[in-house]
Amino acid sequence: MKKDTLPSAIGLANAASSRPKTAAVPSVPRPSVRQGSGKDGRISVALLFGGRSSEHAISVVTASGVMGAIDKEKYDVIPIGITKHGQWIIPDPELLNSNLEGDELPEVVATSEGEVMLSLLDANHTLQEVWPDRVPEVLGQIDVVFPVLHGPFGEDGTLQGLLELADVPYVGCGVIASAAGMDKHYMKVVFESAGLKVGPYEVVTARDWKTNQAGVIERLARLQFPLFVKPARAGSSIGITRITSLDELPAAMELAHKSDPKVIIEQGIVGQEVECAVLGSHGDELPRASLPGEVVVAGADFYDFESKYLGEGDVTLQIPAKLSDEVIEKVRQTAIEAFEALECEGLSRVDVFVTPEGEVVVNEINTMPGFTPISMYPAMWAASGIPYPQLIDELIELALERPIGLR
Repeated sequence: MKKDTLPSAIGLANAASSRPKTAAVPSVPRPSVRQGSGKDGRISVALLFGGRSSEHAISVVTASGVMGAIDKEKYDVIPIGITKHGQWIIPDPELLNSNLEGDELPEVVATSEGEVMLSLLDANHTLQEVWPDRVPEVLGQIDVVFPVLHGPFGEDGTLQGLLELADVPYVGCGVIASAAGMDKHYMKVVFESAGLKVGPYEVVTARDWKTNQAGVIERLARLQFPLFVKPARAGSSIGITRITSLDELPAAMELAHKSDPKVIIEQGIVGQEVECAVLGSHGDELPRASLPGEVVVAGADFYDFESKYLGEGDVTLQIPAKLSDEVIEKVRQTAIEAFEALECEGLSRVDVFVTPEGEVVVNEINTMPGFTPISMYPAMWAASGIPYPQLIDELIELALERPIGLR
């Protein structure tokens, strides 16, 4: 496949690979019309966003993007915001026009004691708004939940477990994939067991750092600088520090601990920083991988929160990445293998390094990647033939097709 030729939206896995589990497969015809529980027979979608993590604002902007692009003639959308304290509310409609410009980041804020609740016993998946001093109001029945929560208490399997208990279809990965995908330590353990290449790293628990800093420093001696000190269970590059000496370690640990008591310290990898979007499959089809994209950062030590979302630094997103055809296929193959190693569903973005020798080293997987219209995940699929509105439709369709319970 030529680099300047957009691939088909179906079967982007490398058919020539020696691993048949990721070979290209044809599309399965699907019905285009479903009868839903929403108004006028539309499919009722609960759009869940905000949350308790440090990525709250990113989730709000992601929800704004989805709300603006979703097909309103096909879907009846009920937006549900989660405050930073965990309260589920019906948000101010203006919040769903948010972006990351201006002095203040968008936030879900409760303006009353009203709280949205999802019944765990009702087979109709009824949403209600309840107050301490009045009769509950039924908001409607839910056909599917679209959770665009990033970080802990939303992307880490906790919310997914709640939805599984309620027997509600939902977009994205299940409990195990979400939990392992949120924890950079266990994520790497799974990848290594699947035979995927990961970079050298050390894990530092809160107890390790409090009781045995000398032992931590001794373990780090096997790693080569620069090192990246990261919260083990955070995203959007929040709390990450690049260090070039052990003198910088205490301050880096202090910053990481603001997001997570568990820290992972990774050796820097020399190579291109490349991302690949993976989309789940219908029936017995195999996952699909997009054209990979490359992140080129100037004016910053790495692709940090400010570079990703606030326009700071000189950031170039190149799709497709400037790689040979052979390496592009290797990246896509690796992305699918990472997706399947965690038994992901729906969507994930796999981030890798491509070394000067052409080796693909897996950095991490993101089971609910940034999903604004300009985020890398939808941008890579747009370049691969699936525009943003169609991508939203495809993810909801995948969720509705997926069986409830063990699978």
